[in-house]
Amino acid sequence: MPVYNPPAMLTITHLITGLETGGAEGMLSRLVTGTDRDRFRSVVVSMTEPGTVGQTIAAAGIPLRSLGMGRGTPDPRGLLRLRRVLREFRPDVLQTWLYHADLLGLAAWRFGWVPRLVWNLRSTETVGSTTVRRLLTRWSALPDAVVVNSHQGQRFHQALGYHPRRWAYVPNGFDTAAPVPDPEAGRRQRAMLGIAEDAVVIMMPARYHPMKDHATFLAAAAQFAAMRPEIRFILVGGGVEPGNRPLAEAIAGYRLGDRILLLGDRRDLGALYTAADIVTLSSAFGEGFPNVLAEAMCCAIPCVATEIGDSAEIIGKTGIAVPPRDPAALAAGWERLVALTPQARRTLGAEARARIVENYDLPAIIARYEALYQSLG
Repeated sequence: MPVYNPPAMLTITHLITGLETGGAEGMLSRLVTGTDRDRFRSVVVSMTEPGTVGQTIAAAGIPLRSLGMGRGTPDPRGLLRLRRVLREFRPDVLQTWLYHADLLGLAAWRFGWVPRLVWNLRSTETVGSTTVRRLLTRWSALPDAVVVNSHQGQRFHQALGYHPRRWAYVPNGFDTAAPVPDPEAGRRQRAMLGIAEDAVVIMMPARYHPMKDHATFLAAAAQFAAMRPEIRFILVGGGVEPGNRPLAEAIAGYRLGDRILLLGDRRDLGALYTAADIVTLSSAFGEGFPNVLAEAMCCAIPCVATEIGDSAEIIGKTGIAVPPRDPAALAAGWERLVALTPQARRTLGAEARARIVENYDLPAIIARYEALYQSLG
């Protein structure tokens, strides 16, 4: 193979399965909009139709293309469309995000359409096609590098049999330059939601999916609400809405109807965090680096989360990590934070924000991606 000499400006094409709201999608958006445009040209390709995150990327002036593939439906035409996009932009590196994009990107690399290929693993659980999982494991030594956003994710995939030439740990990054919302913003948000100022609010931002384990959350909420009449809960995320019959029936069964707000999918999470005293995550499996924990911590909100993926590492000593699928442990974690004085919780929140600034500041994370791309020559 001829020696690859990278040009002064590198073109990076990012291929992802879809661009609806999600952790990988959000990190991709932050990366391409924050990358140094004097040294890197970013292009984003969605295998499916562009979603809400795609709109943000396009609005930032980043070239965006769609392969028009259906979810869960193999379509050879998608590979041909990808070839046209690669011919249009002639990238130096193809960076793929999530399993199906990894597989499609590998095919493009094997056909010689791109000189360098980087996979990006975002979870601690393989889901979907067993065939895709086996193929990726078998061929994991072919990409130039495999990025992981969590240490647990790397350990999980190594146990599966992944054996890349190079692992690259690059955690998610966050805009810590944004000012911390003031207490008045929280009061306004509570007023809009109809929540009393003296209530203690626990918020869980998570789509309705088995991995998020709303069943454990609700069981814990029922236990905790019985002890703490001042507690209110906010659930926000795709599918978390009154029209979700199984969720509504579970809430009614626990008699929590007057204690829980269901807000559905929202794009103003930053504002909603200000209404919370505690942010929580009850995931049972699959998490790599949960964005919502770091986002809440950026807003100086302490967190209680289950020990899935790198959640405990992200929180550190600024919050509480508990075993998964254990409602009593989750409720006990909430109790430890609620028992603190409001000032003590604010101090803990400030320490949480400082932890994100120190370890996950977005410019530093983008610089690590840029250094990776430059090193591939």
